[in-house]
Amino acid sequence: MKTHFDTIVIGGGPGGLAAAYRLAEQQSVLVVENDLWGGTCPNRGCDPKKMLYSAVEAIDHQHTLQSSGLVGTSYINWPQLMAFKRQYTTQIPDGTLNGLQSAGIRTVTGTAHFIADHHLRVGETDYTADHFIIATGQTPTLPAIEGRDLLQTSNQFLDLDHLPAKIAFIGAGYIAIELANIAATAGAEVHIIQHNKRILRDFPEAMTTELITSLQNKGVQFHFETTVTKVYETTKGLVLNNAGGFTLTVDAAFAALGRHANIDELNLPAADIATGHHGIQVDEHLVSSNPRVYAIGDVVDRPQPKLTPVAGFEGRYVANQLLQTNSDPIAYPLIPHTVYASPQISQAGVSVQTAQENPDQYRLNQQTTTNWYTFNRIKEPNAIVTTIFDRQTNQLVGAAAYTTIAEELINYLTPLIKNHTTAAELTDTIYNYPSPASDLKYYY
Repeated sequence: MKTHFDTIVIGGGPGGLAAAYRLAEQQSVLVVENDLWGGTCPNRGCDPKKMLYSAVEAIDHQHTLQSSGLVGTSYINWPQLMAFKRQYTTQIPDGTLNGLQSAGIRTVTGTAHFIADHHLRVGETDYTADHFIIATGQTPTLPAIEGRDLLQTSNQFLDLDHLPAKIAFIGAGYIAIELANIAATAGAEVHIIQHNKRILRDFPEAMTTELITSLQNKGVQFHFETTVTKVYETTKGLVLNNAGGFTLTVDAAFAALGRHANIDELNLPAADIATGHHGIQVDEHLVSSNPRVYAIGDVVDRPQPKLTPVAGFEGRYVANQLLQTNSDPIAYPLIPHTVYASPQISQAGVSVQTAQENPDQYRLNQQTTTNWYTFNRIKEPNAIVTTIFDRQTNQLVGAAAYTTIAEELINYLTPLIKNHTTAAELTDTIYNYPSPASDLKYYY
């Protein structure tokens, strides 16, 4: 059995797969995965989450049109919605594995750990390679409190057979907000417990404040400046409390405090691989402190958003480094990102906060677009779009949107930022009318 490879990829998710397929065109490649082939995103992350969100979008749209000609509303049948999700996710692991094997890529299922700088052990078998790519992603973080083992995570929420009647989420980031919105729309009583007064700290505060109100109108209850220090079980359910007098009894509680690098079992010290607070430390070529070892995706300690397309971008970049078709330091493109709530919040480029902190450099154009035709047609209750311009060049450099079509808008605005598109060029471009794209010139 072959045990030496040109490159061994640890992690069979989007980043590792992108690297493996590119490398396999010219190298011998082994991919090691100890959980679900395909990684977090398609199995228990962004893909299944958005499938559940599809029902939320439909119901939200129905509610907004109730006084505008649409009569009657639907409701979410949770078991049927979960069956819809599972018909997709159950195909992912085998489909991923079959795809790799069909491409001539060797695969091993098991937990990998280093025993030397070029030496990896999986189960009872030792493997060596000229280079390694660590793409093990992240895993949910549980708080260090009494009763933490009673808490569930997004992994369990996205595969619930039945939706609990009363739910709490500890945390107010992406995961908490998106899953709380799904649960509330599906009929659960939902509580969000946050240690301070902010949600989604990376997004414009004016928009996140509006989102809090929108979620409250759905029945979501926020408990700000509250820290849970103990969880215990009673005959009435799970009790969450603290020494300050906070007590909440729920049917299920989910930790949504972010995720941390999935590196605990890799034995990185044996390979002289340095780590930071947020994962593996790398240089501008994504090389770790061990020159044989690269790291990509969510396992990397870097400022870029932890998103699936970013992992894939890094996987392709490292593959090209190893194949010597690119020797330049990594240069990230614009990275749009969206919170899939009701409504959505999206942003790309220079952030609103950065622009506000540097008024001599940037000009903000914030518009309430609720009454524009595009938004009035879908009875958008409150739409806000902010565009950011460089004062010296007058070029569009950033954008943020708070609307049910924010994802679509930011995908239109991102290439305008990237390509330095001017207002005159937009005026001379014909889009389908009327559509969100035909409005683009009005954001300048």
